[in-house]
Amino acid sequence: MMELIQSFSVDHTRIVPGIFVSRVDVLGDYSVTTYDIRLKRPNREPVIDVAAMHSLEHIIATFLRNDPKWKDEVIYWGPMGCLTGFYLILKGNRAPQELYGLILKAFLSVGDAEEVPGTAPVNCGYYRMHNLEMAKWYAKEFAEYLKANAENKDIFEYPKTERLVTDGGHFYDS
Repeated sequence: MMELIQSFSVDHTRIVPGIFVSRVDVLGDYSVTTYDIRLKRPNREPVIDVAAMHSLEHIIATFLRNDPKWKDEVIYWGPMGCLTGFYLILKGNRAPQELYGLILKAFLSVGDAEEVPGTAPVNCGYYRMHNLEMAKWYAKEFAEYLKANAENKDIFEYPKTERLVTDGGHFYDS
């Protein structure tokens, strides 16, 4: 039996939008951290529209890779397959609270975008699938949520799923 990956141990019935550490990987002398930037409550509210998600990916990836303080730390920014949020991979290991300002600034920047960067056929695998206006709507919704919940620890700490583990080390779902 294959081992359950770390992101599947998060209780998706209780997670709220926020900024979470998904995993930390040590690679020789340095580490990289994968952050879960969750915009939607899984299985409880509609997911992000695909074209808007694509636009958010382009705009925020461009923002992050141009931010003077963070650009050299960014390894990856991309959407979750479930369309409820994004993964951000950074060099090092910081608490999610340390990314609050960066993430808020990134989502607020979407409101100022006049176009989606990298949307020519030569730059994008599906350049026609973008929706800037909906991306702005989702970004504003998330930024307002972050501001309203800045002091709420639940937006920085994953709820964990409890698993029954047997003597053999296997888990069983009910």
